[in-house]
Amino acid sequence: MASSCSQALRHHVCKSSRILRVHLQKAWPNRSFVLNSAADQQPAVSSPEEIVIPKKKTWSKEAVLQALASTVNRDPTASDYRFQDDPYLTPKTSSEFKLFSLSQESGRNAAKYFISTYPKYFQKDYAQPHIPCLMPETLEAQIEEVSEAALIERIQMRKVKAAVDLYDQLQQAGTPVSLDVTNQLLDLICFYGDCDPAQENVPEQRNEETEDVQDEPQTKKQNTLSHNKRSPCLVFSFRENNNAERIFALLSEPNTHSYSALIRGMVKYGAYSKAFSTYTDLLNNQLKADVSTFNALITAAPEVKEKYNEKWELIVDLLKQMAEQKVKPNLLTLNAVLKALRRCGTVGKSQAFPVISEMRALSIDPSLASYNHLLSIFYKPGAPFQGQTDILQEVMNEVSGKSFTPQDPDDAQFFITAVRICLDTKDIEQAYRVHELLGVGENWRLLGNDFQQNIYHARFFSLLCMMENIDVVLKWYRDLVPSVYYPSSNVMRDLLQVLDTDNRLDLIPQIWKDLKQLGHGNRQTLVEELLTLMAREKQNQEVQETFAECALDIKKMYDTGDRGKVMMSWTAGSLSDLVSVLLAAQRRQDAWEILKLFKTHNRVPSEELLDKFLTCIKESGDVNQALELVQISAGFCLPGTPKLIQRVQQEFLLSEQQKSMLSDLEIQTFNSD
Repeated sequence: MASSCSQALRHHVCKSSRILRVHLQKAWPNRSFVLNSAADQQPAVSSPEEIVIPKKKTWSKEAVLQALASTVNRDPTASDYRFQDDPYLTPKTSSEFKLFSLSQESGRNAAKYFISTYPKYFQKDYAQPHIPCLMPETLEAQIEEVSEAALIERIQMRKVKAAVDLYDQLQQAGTPVSLDVTNQLLDLICFYGDCDPAQENVPEQRNEETEDVQDEPQTKKQNTLSHNKRSPCLVFSFRENNNAERIFALLSEPNTHSYSALIRGMVKYGAYSKAFSTYTDLLNNQLKADVSTFNALITAAPEVKEKYNEKWELIVDLLKQMAEQKVKPNLLTLNAVLKALRRCGTVGKSQAFPVISEMRALSIDPSLASYNHLLSIFYKPGAPFQGQTDILQEVMNEVSGKSFTPQDPDDAQFFITAVRICLDTKDIEQAYRVHELLGVGENWRLLGNDFQQNIYHARFFSLLCMMENIDVVLKWYRDLVPSVYYPSSNVMRDLLQVLDTDNRLDLIPQIWKDLKQLGHGNRQTLVEELLTLMAREKQNQEVQETFAECALDIKKMYDTGDRGKVMMSWTAGSLSDLVSVLLAAQRRQDAWEILKLFKTHNRVPSEELLDKFLTCIKESGDVNQALELVQISAGFCLPGTPKLIQRVQQEFLLSEQQKSMLSDLEIQTFNSD
């Protein structure tokens, strides 16, 4: 039977092949198709009517993985791919996420240290295809002699101080150093700021708090972090007579590359006026600047002028000089101009679109960084927008459905800026378009690092809580949390407000479980707000039972707290809300135990709470507990104690002894007043 099936299958394939060949010959009789085989084969020779099918097709090493990856989407119930090696240690809170990330980074750096320190033990390459970063790196210089080759080696190893010292030794020995090598040394010094770069095997220390990230100025913080990462110098300024300027002064005939390296270093480290002075020297020496030099000078233009129109005139002058020197601008030129226009106030708004049009005429299409600068020109943080999102709509019309690749370091700021504008203008439609763009192709790679991703999702989810109903909010909540986003306590407070607005307080116990899992179970303001919502209105009995269980669970958090976290302290409001929730669920005994905590923690209950408690006692007819309640009120010297005594006398059947006790309490209360 198996043989008959195989024969039938072979017959079907042959028949299909003949039908396909006949169809192609009829459809395209005058076309020729020449398909190349693998790179190691000779190209096939064919007649115009013949179709040559290659014997072998060479695929990339990752083709199968890419094909498989394209068939699935992100699983919202799964953790991030970085944490799937050990499910037991999968982080559930933002603090655990930071700890796990730093631990992984520390482990990788420790492994790199041992591999690079003892390379002879790690010569076997198991990776297919080859992964260079997994192989040992050469940390020590191999050329000991004082020569230009040794200088090149130290430059390639990014050893700034060692390269400068060796250059000085060559100068003292009278050994000439070629201009190309000297320019490479200048590039190294100006890039790292005359300091050795930070060691890659030292874990990056991240001190930023992801809590409440939506309210923090992320741009300044990110610049500080990236600067600390690239240089051990906390603050570096282009000081007088530094190594870059000293080596540049030793050059007999510096070329454009030499000037470019020095100018870019000056701009990078804040010596803006000196950069323009060096550019003047370049022109005086009958040299032409390259595009990188002009880009740096355009970036520095707003720093050397004060008035908006003067800044713009300087930028225009630099662009005219580019045209005179026949230097073709590139994408980074466009981005430098737009970034400078962010510092030009109203002038920037009037010139932004003409600049983009001029650059497009030169076949320079904007990148995400260009659109980020454009949005930042028209939408300043904290400025009143009055709901106008015309510019944002035009930008989204341009970028929607497109897949972008990284071309500028500021590309990673686009999504954060766009969603910030959507939040400020309360435009949920544009926010959806921004989020949809994030899922096109590999645009998600341009969302930035973990900190930037947290900012984006915090703003996006805050806007959802502000503009959408609870069903839509919960849909996004389950999709994002905690697979890609760990919400802060402020965002969770926004979620509670949505529950309150849409009258879906029955979901509070479920949200409380998430709060504990996300590490917010000890956030006192958040917990108190949750208790207030549960105590405000009486729900049906089933919901009240879940509220009561939730309230008792919250009490445990007050008593024991989370390990390693500050314990919450009882307030009169939190105790009152807890008692009210338990009374609404007919948990009178549990509520009585909570009532005793007022005295334990030196808190004073409200008269309204005691009156509510007495009403609950009346339903059960417990006279002794009613008398104890009156004694508690008298012990706190509450003004409403006489009213409680009067209610007990009227609503309960008392013995003579109990009546006498109430009379004595009434006299004591009157005397104390």
